[in-house]
Amino acid sequence: MHIAVLMLVFMTMANPAWAEATKPVKLVVLGDSLSAGLGLPAQDAFPQKLQKSLQAKGIAVDMINAGVSGDTTSGGRDRLDWSVPEGTEGVIVELGANDALRGIDPDLARAALADIVQRLKTRKIAVMLCGMLAPPNYGADYAARFNSIYPDLAKKFEVPLYPFFLEGVAADAKLNQADGIHPTAAGVDIIVGNIMPSVEAFLRNISEQRR
Repeated sequence: MHIAVLMLVFMTMANPAWAEATKPVKLVVLGDSLSAGLGLPAQDAFPQKLQKSLQAKGIAVDMINAGVSGDTTSGGRDRLDWSVPEGTEGVIVELGANDALRGIDPDLARAALADIVQRLKTRKIAVMLCGMLAPPNYGADYAARFNSIYPDLAKKFEVPLYPFFLEGVAADAKLNQADGIHPTAAGVDIIVGNIMPSVEAFLRNISEQRR
């Protein structure tokens, strides 16, 4: 009887810590059509496939796909507050491809991304930046100014950076839809596989901050 009572007390005391340790991390992917899953069934979009891959490793996440097709960095900034609800613990920022495609001044994209990161950090939300590279048609000067945005901001705000979101997929016709820009389901699989170690480290850091 005495042992049973002790066990009950122990379980009651231990349960909150256990629940906290296994509580899903509330994650938002703030992005454009590349994460929204343009041209793909909903289950093949990047956030959904990322969540499935994490779950397969026993990592529980409560995922929100806040990708909006056509969004620029400024668009993401303008909708930040309602796209990232209270209680969010981490945001993966995947924005900038449309800025580069449209030749938007890199200084504007830099300012918008800096504002996004700063505002999320002010809300005590962890941030992971996904880098983008400018297409070659705007010239070397534009590319240099644009491509430096992500490593510069990651260093300034001390947030993790995945250097190029489309690594292993960009410019590969077999892994992109007919437009040559948006990944196929197979392309998304490669993106998820490549980014997984970075996301796992990001989530591990969030879990450690809970303690």
